[in-house]
Amino acid sequence: MTTADILPFFRAWIANPLQVAAVAPSGAALAELMTRDITPDSGPVLELGPGTGAFTRALLARGVRECDLTLVEYGSDFARLLSHRFPAARVRWMDAAQLAPAGLFDDAPAGTVISGLPLLSMPPRKVMAILSGAFASLRQGGSFYQFTYGPNCPVPRRILDRLGLKATRTGRALLNVPPAAVYRISRRPPLRLLATSA
Repeated sequence: MTTADILPFFRAWIANPLQVAAVAPSGAALAELMTRDITPDSGPVLELGPGTGAFTRALLARGVRECDLTLVEYGSDFARLLSHRFPAARVRWMDAAQLAPAGLFDDAPAGTVISGLPLLSMPPRKVMAILSGAFASLRQGGSFYQFTYGPNCPVPRRILDRLGLKATRTGRALLNVPPAAVYRISRRPPLRLLATSA
């Protein structure tokens, strides 16, 4: 993490603390944990709220091709920075709650979603829209990775149940400031009806 990353992030936090929700970019320990299960075969990868690109750099280090990255960023300053830093990636300046109507993956579904969004500071309706759009963009078997500074999964159980999803904590990044936990959210397997004998 460099001063070039911290200053724009801190300015964005001062301007809109609920939208950014952190005073500095994610550290190396959290970026490693968020991308630990990612391989080059995980692409295309959709990243929500990439900020200055801490997770983006970790994805590239995992072997994901830059051209297989779609970065969705609501902050205009961050979107311009990402376009400059990752010219081969597809950068979209938009609200992640608009994923479904945007149809970003109509040609080939994403294999993974990495989210740096502050879900805890968002109303439930917006969280539902983000997850619905993300899973509409994900192929079968794909996963959505989300971190949180809170003690529990940042997606309430009622929303997971309504969307047919499950959340599993994959680990904690204790060296991150502040410490964070990472959750993998995936589709629940379909219920099988038991055959009854006549």
